[in-house]
Amino acid sequence: MPDILEEQEATQFDFERYLDIVRRRHIHFLVPVFFGWLLVWSLSWILPTRYTSSTLILVEQPTMPESYVAPNVNENLQDRLQSISQQILSRTRLLTITDKLHLFEGNKAPASAEEKVEAMRKAIRVDLVQGRNNEITAFRVAFSAHDPLVAQKVTNELTQLFINENLKVRQEQSEGTTRFIESQLDDARAALAAQEAKVREFQGVHQGALPTQQTSNLQILAGLQGQLQNEQDSLNTARQQRVYFQSLIEQYKNIHATGRSVDGSPSEVTALDQELAKLRSQLTDLSSRYTDSYPDVQKVKAQIARTEKQRQDLIATPKTSSRQASDSESAPLLQLQGQLQANQVEIANRERAIAGLEARINEYQGRLNAQPAIEQQLAELNRGYEQSKANYDDLLKKKNQSAMATSMEQMQQGERFTMLDPPSLPTKPDFPNRLKFCIVGVAAGIGLGCLVVFLFEFLDDRLHSEKEIKSLLSMQVMSEIPEVQSPSDLLRQKKRLAWGWALTAVVCVVIVMGSAYSYLRG
Repeated sequence: MPDILEEQEATQFDFERYLDIVRRRHIHFLVPVFFGWLLVWSLSWILPTRYTSSTLILVEQPTMPESYVAPNVNENLQDRLQSISQQILSRTRLLTITDKLHLFEGNKAPASAEEKVEAMRKAIRVDLVQGRNNEITAFRVAFSAHDPLVAQKVTNELTQLFINENLKVRQEQSEGTTRFIESQLDDARAALAAQEAKVREFQGVHQGALPTQQTSNLQILAGLQGQLQNEQDSLNTARQQRVYFQSLIEQYKNIHATGRSVDGSPSEVTALDQELAKLRSQLTDLSSRYTDSYPDVQKVKAQIARTEKQRQDLIATPKTSSRQASDSESAPLLQLQGQLQANQVEIANRERAIAGLEARINEYQGRLNAQPAIEQQLAELNRGYEQSKANYDDLLKKKNQSAMATSMEQMQQGERFTMLDPPSLPTKPDFPNRLKFCIVGVAAGIGLGCLVVFLFEFLDDRLHSEKEIKSLLSMQVMSEIPEVQSPSDLLRQKKRLAWGWALTAVVCVVIVMGSAYSYLRG
């Protein structure tokens, strides 16, 4: 049973032992804590300070809605910011700033230009501010320097560079887009003019056989066919008249050879009667097909009137002498021969008119026959023209929109960067953060104090408690002699405890005051 109790006591946390260590070793603990903190705190005042000046740049959206004027520049703000940052952080730009503000001057300043540029790049920081849907709404520009006024000036220069470079980049992109669309528009205009020339040339070559002229061609063809039919009817009538005139002339010659007709009347009257009969029969035939205003009807009527007049004149003329009779007998024959000649002229004119009408009919018939192929070719040309025109109209619309967007960028009405507040003049250094150094110093001092206490306890071979003594004995202790302390011993212990608490208070007060001073001075 005693062994079991001793094992249980050994496994339990020995609070009295550690409390005794604190009483004996608090000086060993407090001194390393204080000097560890003092070392780190002093280091924070020795290290070179760096002040950071920053400003917030707001990304303002275009004042004109996109439904009115669509922007013609790259809308990826993050890519544009990266491009602008690379331009601003270029060697030429950074060296210009260092020369303008006389940076890195002194014995400890970087000697070469490359070192100056690298130091500038390390001191510059650009942080993006994202809103909803990871959309960039602003970004912060900061610069660190040993002098707060220099940090403010450099930050102001960088801010102006960002604002001006954004305007410049957007204007250049917008103008470049407009120029590109204008060049494409010129090519489209030339292609459209070429297509128009092809269509005009094709229409000129096939004038009269175009699909739009089909109705007029059909109407003209129908009219020509009607005229051809009329001419053919008139030609047939003229040919009948020619046969008739030829028969009359033959009869007249035969009658004059005998001197009298069969019924004893003058042969001229008989011939005229036969002619009138033929003309009246022809008039009846024409009247059944045409109106009285038709030219052939009026012509036959005029011939009938002339023939009747000749008959009446022949009957009324006295036969006083044989010479007069002979003259009167030859007059109708001459008239018939004249009519026959006029009839032959008419037949020739009719035949020429028919030939001309047939040629024109063949021409229009050929146009109508060739029209499907011409319509297909013209449709292909028009399709190419419409495509060229649609491309030209689309580019013209884009060019006008791009020109409006370029004008908006030139008037600085597009997306732009606005500095919300001027670059701050830092009053506390960004590095070193002395309050953090104090906290690190306290943590380092505590670790060092624990290490010192552990080393002292490890090297101390004295026994300081009953448990340590009992652990060295091989037998159980039957009785104990209590410790008898003199008043001087008690007084010495009290003084030591008081000095310990006083030292603890002093260390704590010094650490707190040093941390407060670091916080107030930055």
